[in-house]
Amino acid sequence: MTPSVFLLILCFGVASSAPAHDPNLDAEWKAWKIKHAKSYSPEEEKLKRAVWEENMKMIKLHNMENGLGKNGFTMKMNAFADMTGEEFRKSMNNIPIPAAVTDPSAQKQVSIGLPNFKDWRKEGYVTPVRNQGKCGSCWAFAAAGAIEGQMFWKTGNLTPLSVQNLLDCSKTVGNNGCQWGTAHRAFEYVLKNKGLEPEKTYPYEGKEGPCRYHSENATANITDFVILPPNELYLWVAVASIGPVSAAVDASHDSFRFYNGGIYHEPNCSSYVVNHAVLIVGYGFEGKETDGNNYWLIKNSWGEEWGMNGYMKIAKDRNNHCGIASLASYPNIF
Repeated sequence: MTPSVFLLILCFGVASSAPAHDPNLDAEWKAWKIKHAKSYSPEEEKLKRAVWEENMKMIKLHNMENGLGKNGFTMKMNAFADMTGEEFRKSMNNIPIPAAVTDPSAQKQVSIGLPNFKDWRKEGYVTPVRNQGKCGSCWAFAAAGAIEGQMFWKTGNLTPLSVQNLLDCSKTVGNNGCQWGTAHRAFEYVLKNKGLEPEKTYPYEGKEGPCRYHSENATANITDFVILPPNELYLWVAVASIGPVSAAVDASHDSFRFYNGGIYHEPNCSSYVVNHAVLIVGYGFEGKETDGNNYWLIKNSWGEEWGMNGYMKIAKDRNNHCGIASLASYPNIF
């Protein structure tokens, strides 16, 4: 199946700007730079240090408010701490999309036959979290993750697949390497190419290169793919019964960038625009089922230091929060 949908996703990038300097934070700043292998020119260091301190203040304030019951999630410093929110957002390609609406009565009907919890990690469908680095390859990680899950279902073997293969070779179907792309176009490439190499033979480089696909190394293929309607009900059915599903969200907010744990709900998150691809690997709820603390469990590609060892719980059944159901797709392997 070749979809006519043409949507692009750009993940994230970098930039600079700022003032200020607290000498009490010198040791922390030095340790952070070493941990994340950061080095700057003397002039750039002043700017980055000021941004870093502002982000630290923002995170401390958020977590203090969270302790008072104002938020449902915590934040933490990470490798993005030397970027301003504007820098972070500038590198994202915002895609307007239709609002996703779920009929509450239909949802109640369907939910009778669906499990309350699902975590495909526990069933062997999910490979370890990886880090896309400075390349906007989130779409390729999401696509590879969805195919990995389906290959496990078919073969019983969980094999990390080549994101680099998708990055270098799927321009023929409309993706654009580290600039932007979508998971469903990556599926289209694999379908037409009749194969995808594993990470072992075509390792990730974090930058675009010439297509070096060798069919004799391919360990995965798909027979079809599905783009879901922009509705959480369809997404729920797919994640419950199919396996990990690729999706996209509005990840442009500081709260997403520095997410640490809890159920993510950002009041300013858009249900009409998405800009970062992720893999949905499950769902569930916290507290009582009637409390409304439902969540989607998503796997990100920003390394294990981000979020809950690379994962996030994002609000479910709350009006398509952050556009979670707006650009979801999965491959079929028969």
